[in-house]
Amino acid sequence: MSSLTGRSFLTLLDFTPEEIRFLLSESARFKELKRHCVKHRWLEGKNVALIFEKTSTRTRSSFEVAASDLGMGSTTLDSGNSQMGAKESVEDTARVLGRIFDGICYRGYAQATVEKMAEVAGVPVWNALTDDFHPTQMIADFLTIQEEFGDLEGRKLVFFGDARNNVANSLMVASAKLGVHFVACGPEALAPAADLVERCRAIAEETGGSVTLTEDPKAAATGADALYTDIWLSMGEPKELWKERIHLLEPYRVTPKLMAKAKGNAIFLHCLPSFHDRETTVGEEIYQRFGLKEMEVADKVFRGPRSRVFDEAENRMHSIKAVMYSTLC
Repeated sequence: MSSLTGRSFLTLLDFTPEEIRFLLSESARFKELKRHCVKHRWLEGKNVALIFEKTSTRTRSSFEVAASDLGMGSTTLDSGNSQMGAKESVEDTARVLGRIFDGICYRGYAQATVEKMAEVAGVPVWNALTDDFHPTQMIADFLTIQEEFGDLEGRKLVFFGDARNNVANSLMVASAKLGVHFVACGPEALAPAADLVERCRAIAEETGGSVTLTEDPKAAATGADALYTDIWLSMGEPKELWKERIHLLEPYRVTPKLMAKAKGNAIFLHCLPSFHDRETTVGEEIYQRFGLKEMEVADKVFRGPRSRVFDEAENRMHSIKAVMYSTLC
């Protein structure tokens, strides 16, 4: 039994640096077990509900496979087969599911929704993404950085783009907790919320990390260990914002020239999906409308030798397995 048993996983603000490092260690352990085909069906007899109000590829697949590997049953609910929010309140739904399942995953919009579920469900609730935070992604991201360099403290991680989105917020929190120097690089109009910045800076003072905001991509990238970006329009935002976002964020595209400003062994990270070419419906539409062949990251960087995006994507499964096991065992 770990110190996390019975706890929900809503934001890394709720966890100590030691607890986050424990989850990283557990993620690495589960990765080794999977790699060597060692069965670890340690939660047989348990069942989890996976609620997906937002579409998902990596997160849904990771939760379903992780549950299966641990011996658990899983039931996936989306807007097409759940009454939550339409005919049944969030509170009522959470109370019912908490009587049936041993844990609940929620991927959706408001952070208040997952917090309400955790308040009333009576079982661990895991935030698989809200508009504010994406904590399971963070365990995978920092596992990837740790695998690359062997350590985390003192590393410089730079996020380019919409620095107030859920991934950027979570990177800032995780960096502060783990003694990493975090730089949010983007236009002032898309800067993270001031109260969250100040909270993270206070945490970083205790861990040896730092939080910096800048609009200068070259200065931000200089000496960085990892460059990170995300798509320019988050799920749920209207397509009408594309023109405005392209105007604001095109200077923050991660290019080979920008990577060259970082350390020679720096890596590139992206939570995916990525619009690095025209091989998607959205990518082709943006090309036809605005003439852009690539958006938040150059294809040469995304496919280049310093890219770790697919290691990062695989690590989602191992990190989610660690979160579920540690809170259910």
